[in-house]
Amino acid sequence: MDLNHLKCFVAVAEELHFGRAARRVDMLPAALGRSIRLLEEALGTRLFHRTTRSVSLSQDGAAILGDATALIAKADDLARRFRQTGRSSAQILRVGAIDTAAAGLVPMLLQDFRAGSPEVAVRLREDKTIRLLPKLMSGAIDVAFVRPPERRDKRIVFYDLFHESAVVAVPAAHPLGRRKALSIRSLVGQPLIVPDRRSRPHSHDLTIKLFGAAGLPPTIGQVAEEKQTIVSLVAANIGLAIVPRWASRLAIPGVRYVELTGARGQGILPLAAAWVRGSRDPVRDTLLGTLRRHLPRYAADA
Repeated sequence: MDLNHLKCFVAVAEELHFGRAARRVDMLPAALGRSIRLLEEALGTRLFHRTTRSVSLSQDGAAILGDATALIAKADDLARRFRQTGRSSAQILRVGAIDTAAAGLVPMLLQDFRAGSPEVAVRLREDKTIRLLPKLMSGAIDVAFVRPPERRDKRIVFYDLFHESAVVAVPAAHPLGRRKALSIRSLVGQPLIVPDRRSRPHSHDLTIKLFGAAGLPPTIGQVAEEKQTIVSLVAANIGLAIVPRWASRLAIPGVRYVELTGARGQGILPLAAAWVRGSRDPVRDTLLGTLRRHLPRYAADA
């Protein structure tokens, strides 16, 4: 029996939706379905009742869910303990961060952290929240700076930090680029570039919710995946984009970042530190202590 197949089973059992479960374990839905079928073949029973509209646990699936969850937890704990033993002398800390946190928060945090822990080597991995959280659970990273999901996994501690503010990325030659500040009303009718909601729900909702709060309709001109791509499309005069303030640190010529009035206090772009609940890691905890001490200064920069 493959442990990864059990992890896929638990994800589907908890989500009762193959698409959400696939995103949770960072797999394509087809690959997730194959893992479930292989597990069912190995056990000689059906684990789920599937229709075109719903997924539910079978009687056998419900019977093994508790054992499967406990087995995965034991395996993850064993792996973490051995990894911790192996890196206790090496002093390596593996940090994951979404793009804007990697550009804004992490450089300030690491500067302060290294002042007190110069012997620790930090390995930084930049990725999306939906990819960082599975890596956190697998032990590939020790701590992550992410957008907390709407449904928080109880196996993960989310330490809420602050909300990032927003600016408008405008082509340098655009008439709106000459202004010191822009309102949502001034963006009505302008083609806007937004991220895909499936992979970046908070960044997508940033635009939609700000327009909704103003009672105005957005004009979505382009959907793009990565923040770097979005800003590059702005430089190519494809449209404008409402982005987190720290995205302005992406050095792309031909783009101006203009203050967005009325965006502060909306609570749309939360940032949180995340780590596995119950795990012990003195190096990680030292980093988190540095984070807590300097949090007001970091928040003021966001």
